[in-house]
Amino acid sequence: MRVLVAAVGKPRGEGLGAAIREYETRASRYWPLEIHEVREESARTTAPDLVRDREGARLLAALPAGAELVACDVGGKAMSSEEFARWLQAKRESARDLAFALGGAYGLSTGVRERAVVRIALAPWTLPHELARLVLAEQLYRAGTIVRGEPYHK
Repeated sequence: MRVLVAAVGKPRGEGLGAAIREYETRASRYWPLEIHEVREESARTTAPDLVRDREGARLLAALPAGAELVACDVGGKAMSSEEFARWLQAKRESARDLAFALGGAYGLSTGVRERAVVRIALAPWTLPHELARLVLAEQLYRAGTIVRGEPYHK
């Protein structure tokens, strides 16, 4: 199983970008991890629905054939770190690729949400998309340590 993170945009801030890369590197020790960043749509003169649709089309195009899509969405299922680790390990055993989609500033398109086999919430509140990517990377790393019984998770 490969884990793919399809995210809208690149981290803008140097510090946040470094933290994201750090946790993505750590997570890749436990899960074969691929990162696909798709272009962020300019929202200056474009309606939010159109921005979501265009970014959603780019996210879906970045997915490998046959991958199960997980939409990271505030309205999705909430899991504890332990539940997420068990869920991710069960997915690993099914040997299917798993793709996490992270929307841009306006969230995920209806098309991405409908294509997803599951929606998960990274927090009970709305997060900026760059911060959501950091939270996902850290939780992927944490899940790996939980599955292996390593001391990071307390």
